[in-house]
Amino acid sequence: MSSIFSGDETAPFFGFLGAAAALVFSCMGAAYGTAKSGVGVASMGVMRPELVMKSIVPVVMAGVLGIYGLIIAVIISTGINPKAKPYYLFDGYAHLSSGLACGLAGLSAGMAIGIVGDAGVRANAQQPKLFVGMILILIFAEALALYGLIVGIILSSRAGQSRAE
Repeated sequence: MSSIFSGDETAPFFGFLGAAAALVFSCMGAAYGTAKSGVGVASMGVMRPELVMKSIVPVVMAGVLGIYGLIIAVIISTGINPKAKPYYLFDGYAHLSSGLACGLAGLSAGMAIGIVGDAGVRANAQQPKLFVGMILILIFAEALALYGLIVGIILSSRAGQSRAE
């Protein structure tokens, strides 16, 4: 072996870490949002069972967060192929930052959706006029994860642009 260690040999580690971070953190947010909202739906369903299907919205919105992480994880993992073309540390760090941006945004959005969904469906059972306000707050919370997805796509597209080939 006459090659010198340049550090780029460890680059795929950081890329795969980014893919894992995107999926794991987004799914943690989705799980928390689903669980917390689900508890609110179950509690509200005891008092007003006719509103259960209408109150499922936060659970569905929380579930979408996991899909955002899956999208970024697939984009990142398809971009890692050191045998086909060189994969440098810049590329690994770009993929890591992409995964962290999407994953942590999904986690924070899931926490917001869970808290708002739990309180919102319980309040909606007592005052139906609160439904539109709850949906608007949930949309803004979901937008946080969407921002992370967009930034993640932009960052992952930067991989491969580190050196002129």
